[in-house]
Amino acid sequence: MPDAALRLATLLEQLMGSPLPVRLRAWDGSESGPPGTPVLVVRNRRALRRLLFKPGELGLARAWVSGDLTVEGDLYTALDLLAGMVWERGDDARGIARRLRAPEARSAVRDLVKLAGLPLPPRPPAEEVRRPSHLHTRRTDRRAISHHYDVGNDFYELVLGPSMVYSCAYWPAGGPEATLERAQRDKLDLVCRKLGLQPGRRLLDVGCGWGSMALHAAREHGAQVVGVTLSQEQAAYARKRVADEGLTDQVEIRVQDYRDVTDGPYDAISSIGMAEHVGAARYLEYARDLYALLRPGGRLLNHQIARRPQADESAYRVDEFIDAYVFPDGELAPVGTTVTQLERAGFEVRDVESLREHYALTLRRWVANLEANWEEAQRLTSPGRARVWRLYMAASALSFERNRIGVNQVLAVKTPASGASGMPLRPRTWGTPAAPAHGPAEQADGPAL
Repeated sequence: MPDAALRLATLLEQLMGSPLPVRLRAWDGSESGPPGTPVLVVRNRRALRRLLFKPGELGLARAWVSGDLTVEGDLYTALDLLAGMVWERGDDARGIARRLRAPEARSAVRDLVKLAGLPLPPRPPAEEVRRPSHLHTRRTDRRAISHHYDVGNDFYELVLGPSMVYSCAYWPAGGPEATLERAQRDKLDLVCRKLGLQPGRRLLDVGCGWGSMALHAAREHGAQVVGVTLSQEQAAYARKRVADEGLTDQVEIRVQDYRDVTDGPYDAISSIGMAEHVGAARYLEYARDLYALLRPGGRLLNHQIARRPQADESAYRVDEFIDAYVFPDGELAPVGTTVTQLERAGFEVRDVESLREHYALTLRRWVANLEANWEEAQRLTSPGRARVWRLYMAASALSFERNRIGVNQVLAVKTPASGASGMPLRPRTWGTPAAPAHGPAEQADGPAL
């Protein structure tokens, strides 16, 4: 009788139609597969049952989050090799599930069932949320945001570092050797300069997180800022930061849905890493709401993750792992779709900048922070939650590096009927970066809004 690892590797290769690119270790300690590669550790038979009862990405995610499946060695290399096997075949989770049900695979599946032991479906990990509706009502959006962000500010401090910015950093100064904090500050300042912020201008920061953008805009550019979030924990943290910096006369943090903001007009709106939560069905409504909140000549900076377009857009499905464990109700759109929707809402799109490689660098820094503080991260949340974030961020870094997803800053203007946009003729430098913290604010690029 072959050992468990050899039996399992043989059956998996039979199903996948190609050799496993990583080494495999089974619950009996046996190993099979190419030496010198990361080791995929199947710690118990329950991991197999998870995969058999939920073939594809969700079953793998459940096995990972529960600790039934893990990786020894470099996680990035393991994920890259495994993802490469899937992407080269043009497969996805649904394709894998179909293959398991195909007639030619039945013998291998029967043998996997025998190897897995008792055919009882394991309970999903506690970190998994019930499948969301994608209706994007105020209630479901609030619940989805709470799932992702209300897991403890201490945990996010550990992962994000002192900047407390949970979006792509900007790495022009010093390249990858720069600190994460400097790169995040440069990103915030880039947004402020693109928006043309000057003392006294009103900024609405939609999805304000822990207040970093609001604080930077007020402190470095003299803006009057309203930040809105659906997360109670984020709002409490941001308000304390505002008070600690003595900026309560310039910054107001609200727990409020962007659809309920009625105190426009604003001179500028920043939406950084928030539009992914809006949903395709409501994106035009989102764009129109922000358009209505701006005064003529006002600018919107929409910073948003994008996916690659599909030949058949109706076939797009939300990533199962992300949907169940990370961003419930999150949806991605191609950047061209985003630009079209903004223009349909009335905006004039003036600039699109891809920061794809920047996000890969950012995510690798976050993963390094998490791994360097692994025991503390598990204590602050749960072992399962820490595993979710490690897998999510490492896999996302590779997706950005391989151009499977991207991230873009889209600058749009509410251009008045006269056509006077107030934009500089060639704004690519976007003016001079702000001085270091607490230094004097620099003049924004271009004429006043």
